[in-house]
Amino acid sequence: MKPPAPPVQPVQQDSPIQNIQQLGQINVPKLESSLHCISIVGQIEGHLVLPPQNKTTKYEHVIPQLVAVEQNPEIKGLLVILNTVGGDVEAGLAIAELIESLSKPTVSLVLGGGHSIGVPIAVGAKHSIIARTATMTIHPIRLSGLVIGVPQTYEYLDKMQDRVINFVCKHSTITEKKFRDLMFKTGELARDIGTVLVGDDAVEVGLINQVGGLGEAIKILTELTQGSSSEGGESS
Repeated sequence: MKPPAPPVQPVQQDSPIQNIQQLGQINVPKLESSLHCISIVGQIEGHLVLPPQNKTTKYEHVIPQLVAVEQNPEIKGLLVILNTVGGDVEAGLAIAELIESLSKPTVSLVLGGGHSIGVPIAVGAKHSIIARTATMTIHPIRLSGLVIGVPQTYEYLDKMQDRVINFVCKHSTITEKKFRDLMFKTGELARDIGTVLVGDDAVEVGLINQVGGLGEAIKILTELTQGSSSEGGESS
């Protein structure tokens, strides 16, 4: 008789094997931090499930994280990193509204791209930063699938577009006229109307607060958290 095979040992959390499988490295630096990071990457998935080969951010995953950030007293600030092509409008607006309504300091950092519905998410933070080589595409809202050509459909599109425009203009210094001009600009996108803003351009039009990177984002978020904690101490 063959001896019984040894039982398979479960992979421990944060074990070297798990780190190699998930991150491609053996040791992951550990640091107790009061700052939490959420990444919005790929395509923002809404009510419809996207194909498995698409890199997606699911809103039902992000929303509970934001609720936990608000409720966890150990977390003093939130860093939102964006590299997204956009996606579902209502899911993106829901995430942006939650980020904006957090009582804790928030900083957004656009790396690579913060396109389409990623724009409201970026400006929803209390302070927004964009990398010098990152881009943001502003264009009108599109509907996918079957579109019924009746007046009500176009009225619905206008209302949804107004929701995006009002949110962006309220949480940045860009004017509504300037934002609409960028949204309906012709000649810049090959198969669409709209505008691509690169780094400094997004700051110049008043959409993003400043150009920078991770160092600046952490520094500003730390300053915001220290300021909010001192205000809380004075009020108490």
